[in-house]
Amino acid sequence: MNFVAWAIVACEVLFWVVILAGFSARYLFKRQKLGLFFLALTPVLDLFLLIIAGIDLYNGASATTAHAVAAIYISVSIVFGKSMISWADERFRYYVTKQGSPPVKRYGMEHARHYFKSWLKHLLAFLLGAGILYGLMIWIDDPARTEALFSILKVWTIVVGIDLLISSSYFIWPRKAKA
Repeated sequence: MNFVAWAIVACEVLFWVVILAGFSARYLFKRQKLGLFFLALTPVLDLFLLIIAGIDLYNGASATTAHAVAAIYISVSIVFGKSMISWADERFRYYVTKQGSPPVKRYGMEHARHYFKSWLKHLLAFLLGAGILYGLMIWIDDPARTEALFSILKVWTIVVGIDLLISSSYFIWPRKAKA
């Protein structure tokens, strides 16, 4: 694995470390400001990854799958970051501190609408990530060095289409509550 791939792994691990540190500070130690500080570090990780990938490409590296995944990671983090933190917050509060109500289980049309909204977020992340990838391709201006970026973009396009089909299927075959 190259340095950018290791940076992605490190950012993902650190994302969950700062999230857990933030929740622990907030709920277990009753330190609201410290918890907010840790949660505010999550966009810093995205910036860190962007700088590492950018410097690597600026120094003449050929774009790899890791560079493309870094763009995807950043765009998904920007679009889904708040909802991922809310999801984790709800579960930490309920399962670890035994406070609050249990996480909501959705069924029927509510489930379908929820996952279709999630698909819309996926589409937004795709558009943002595609913009980053195309920007990198224009910036590097060497098709031989950016082939991996374009390949990942094609795969991601298919994934977004499959996600649309899955999300749409929930309207046709709604999720039913377990009996």
